[in-house]
Amino acid sequence: MKKTSIIRMALAAMAIGIITPSCASAPKDEVAEALAIKTSGQDNVLSKQEKKAGWALLWDGETTNGWRGAKIQNFPDHGWNIEDGVLKVEKANGAESGNGGDIVTERNYQNFILKVDFKITEGANSGIKYFVDPDMNLGEGSAIGCEFQILDDLRHPDAKLGVKGNRKLGSLYDLIPAPEDKPFDITTWNTALVYVCGNHVEHWLNGVKMLEYERGTQEWDALVAYSKYKNWPNFGNRDGRILLQDHGDEVWFKNVKIKEL
Repeated sequence: MKKTSIIRMALAAMAIGIITPSCASAPKDEVAEALAIKTSGQDNVLSKQEKKAGWALLWDGETTNGWRGAKIQNFPDHGWNIEDGVLKVEKANGAESGNGGDIVTERNYQNFILKVDFKITEGANSGIKYFVDPDMNLGEGSAIGCEFQILDDLRHPDAKLGVKGNRKLGSLYDLIPAPEDKPFDITTWNTALVYVCGNHVEHWLNGVKMLEYERGTQEWDALVAYSKYKNWPNFGNRDGRILLQDHGDEVWFKNVKIKEL
């Protein structure tokens, strides 16, 4: 095949979203590097190695800079609390966005590795969402986006809903289940990682891969068609904001870091 034909095919693929220019040549060991990179040992502080590798803090550990409500233009005036370098969702009544509401980044992200340390209380429900479009989320309830589910599988009733456990911890909520056997300790901090390179997405929990999937395929369309997202146009096939969920339960976040690819 001529070189010009290959270039035309690559450009066509980029145009329909199969690959993207910024991520087309991302090495397969990006996640391994992300998991192995030396941290500073301090919460919400990047090490020299992280800075050199292109990591950035999504939350600075002290202010609400870079974040806003998912359905309002400012940061919620209640329901969220910053205490000793921890971003805390305050306990409410367990309803979706029933207190302060979800919060989202002030800008969109397309290709990235996202790492978030989280800790939950017994029976808690929360989530880390990505590809969130605030303009499509003006109704009641939580803002819609692809979700890394955060849940106490043993105690929260949502673990028994959905299909084959696709609403349990680490799952792509209501779409793809995480394994039943997963590394998780409710008594301490845990680390969620989301890897997005073009249409390829992976969920990792405490250094172990939970699942992977490809957007924009027939299989993806079929999953969405049988989920709660079936009536959302082009669900998951766009870039968007990153979201931390208020589900009315006490949950903590820190070390929210991102590397754009």
